[in-house]
Formats: sequence, structure tokens, C-alpha cells
Amino acid sequence: MDEFFRAFSLVDRILSCEAGVSVRGLYGIPLGTEAFPAALVAEAVGQLAAWSAMAAVDFQRRPVAGIAGGIELLGEVRAGQTLELAAELESADIEAVAYGGSASVDGIAVLRLTHCVGPMVLMEDFDDPAAVRSRFGVLRGEGARPGGFTGLPPLPVERVGGEVGNVARAMLCVPPSARIFADHFPRRPVFPGSLLMHANLELATQLVREITQAPAGRTWRPRAISDMKLRAFIPPGEVLELEARLEECSEREAELLVETRRGKRLLGSARVTFVPEGPP
Repeated sequence: MDEFFRAFSLVDRILSCEAGVSVRGLYGIPLGTEAFPAALVAEAVGQLAAWSAMAAVDFQRRPVAGIAGGIELLGEVRAGQTLELAAELESADIEAVAYGGSASVDGIAVLRLTHCVGPMVLMEDFDDPAAVRSRFGVLRGEGARPGGFTGLPPLPVERVGGEVGNVARAMLCVPPSARIFADHFPRRPVFPGSLLMHANLELATQLVREITQAPAGRTWRPRAISDMKLRAFIPPGEVLELEARLEECSEREAELLVETRRGKRLLGSARVTFVPEGPP
């Protein structure tokens, strides 16, 4: 399968790995990539932590997205830059992995993850265990052939209602097919939790820019995501209902609650903090 380990694998090389304890690695953002949002930087850190967790259980299980206690959005990245990735694992067993991590560019942190937990699932239900083990050897050795990621599939967030400056509602149609599903995951395609985070962050950004309390001449920028929870697998082709709601706002920051539903079922939620940036 040509797209396996190419379309959505965001670790090029593992520099050091103590299974179940810590791991360091690199990812080069391919030249020509139109955008590489913060959600993908978080995905890269999570994938790096996953390699250490999978090695700790001899590749019999693999982690999937679950909970992120905190995500600090410290800077933007662009095509051609190399992400310096690091993760420290608090625990890793057949049930779950708990970890924190970071991504830096030229030694300057651009994103930090804290208090993350990923449930462990049977590897063979999602991936070929032998292929994953072999890939780990490649990453620990000469590294992966760069340039596999060529961008995200279209993920249009269509506003469908709400109240200007207070509530925004939208629909997100998960693509029924896309390159990323051959890589996430080959035996059971799942819409990545990081891309759901990306869609929710886009909706929250639309809403917060409608707030009239923003200081004159400044722009609201996302600074942190907290209490992010993903409660179910999302298969290709799903139609999701997104909602962003303003919880608190001052001249110094705005806090929004974002939620994702399928019908009446809550699939995910998070809190997003925005701060004003630009000339005072």
C-alpha cells in the first residue's frame, strides 16, 4: 500500500528511544506544503510518543487519541522547517499511555502538550504489527524517505447558525475517502482526532473574531487548548455537528467551549483560550 506510512506519518526519524519512558525525533515539513496547522504539530508529538508506547508493549497494541489536558500554542511553523520532537512518558502499558511532549524549531518551542492519555487498542485491529515493527526499525536507523505528506484533504466547516459573537454552529462532512485513511489506519480507517481539533479551532476562531470587545487594532489568536476529550472513533463519511460557544471574555483573553456531536451523541469537546495580539 503506497500511502501506508506516507500520507499521515509525521515522524521522519527517531533519534533516541527508551521504550515506555522517553523519545526524541525529527519531522521535516515538506517544501510546497500549503499549510501545516498547530493540530498537525500536536499530531507529530503524539505520533512520536506512540512509537515509544508501542515499543514498550512489543507492538501488540497501539495508542489512539483520547485526552489532552493542555496544549500550548506557542508559535506557527511553515514548510521547509524541521520540527524537533520530544515526549516523556509517565506510563505505558496494555491499557493506556500517559505522556507530555513538545515541538520546537531551531530550539524555540512552538507547541507543548501536557497530561495526555491515549487508550491502547489491539494493534492487529488497526495496523499490520510486522509492518509497524519494521517501520520503527527504519525510523531508528536511516530514517524515513521525506515528503510523504502532501497536505490535508478539504475539510470545509459550513456555518449553519448561532448567535453572532456568542455561539457558532457548523457542519463538517468527513471525507468518505482520502489519502490519510490509508495511513490512519490501514485496517480500520479513522478520522484523526487532531483534524477534528483543527476544524473546531477554525470554528472557534471565526466566532471569537466577531467579538466586539477585542482591543482596537488587535487580533484574537488561539493560545491554549485544555480539557480536550475524544469519546468515539469517527469513520470516513460521517457528518458532524460542531458548536463553539463563548464562555468568558475580557480585554486580556477569551475562553470558548467547543463541542462535536453526531446527532445527540457528544463525540468530543475542548476549551480554547484566545489572547489579543498585535500593536497595542
